[in-house]
Amino acid sequence: MRSSPCTAPQKMSLSRIGQLGQKSSVLFLCDMQEKFRHHIAYFPQVVSVAARMLQAARVLEMPIIVTEQYPKGLGPTVPELGADGLKKYSKTCFSMLTPEVEAELGTIPDLHAVILCGIETQACIMSTTLDLLERGLDVHVVADACSSRSQVDRLLALSRVKQSGAFITTSEGVILQLVRDAAHPKYKEIQKLIMKPAADSGLLSLFTGQNPLPT
Repeated sequence: MRSSPCTAPQKMSLSRIGQLGQKSSVLFLCDMQEKFRHHIAYFPQVVSVAARMLQAARVLEMPIIVTEQYPKGLGPTVPELGADGLKKYSKTCFSMLTPEVEAELGTIPDLHAVILCGIETQACIMSTTLDLLERGLDVHVVADACSSRSQVDRLLALSRVKQSGAFITTSEGVILQLVRDAAHPKYKEIQKLIMKPAADSGLLSLFTGQNPLPT
C-alpha cells in the first residue's frame, strides 16, 4: 500500500527530535586509556562523568560498547571508568565502528540511538559520530564526557558534529531522558547517581561570552 504524503515527514520528524529510550539506545565509551591520562584536558573529570553514564547504563540494562585505540601502545582502559568485565574492542581506525562493533550492533533489536562518550573529540568521537549518522542512527554526544588535548579542537569538533546532525547534550540530560518518569522502577537507583552534580570538565569556560555551538 502506498503511504500518504504525510507519512515520511512524520517519521523523519520523530527520528530527528532526539528522543532516547533505554531499550533502543546503546552506550559507546571511546578509548579512555592509560597513555592519554596526562595528555587529555580534564581527563579525570571526563572519565568520572563517563563512569556515571556507565553506571546508569548498567542500572537500566542497556548495551555498552567499549573500545581501545591500539592498546599495545596506548595501554588498557583506565580502571576508574569501571568497565571491568566488559569486552574491549581493539581498533586502530579512528571510528569505533569496526567490523566487530558493527556485528554487535546488529544483534541489538530496534536500535535507534547511540550515546557517545570518550576521547578525542576531534578524532575518534567525530569519526564515530559521522559513521553512525551515515547509518541512520541518532547520535547523542555527551559533551561533559568528551575531551581533547586542545580545547579549541574539543569545542569546534562539538560544533562540527552538531552541524552534521548529532545532538549535543550532558550526562544528566541523557540519564533523565532515558528514565523520563520519577515512577520508573529504577528511578531511585538513578537518583543516587545524579544527586551530586557531574564533575566539571571545563565546558563553561569554553562557552563564556560566545555562541558555543554555532549552526
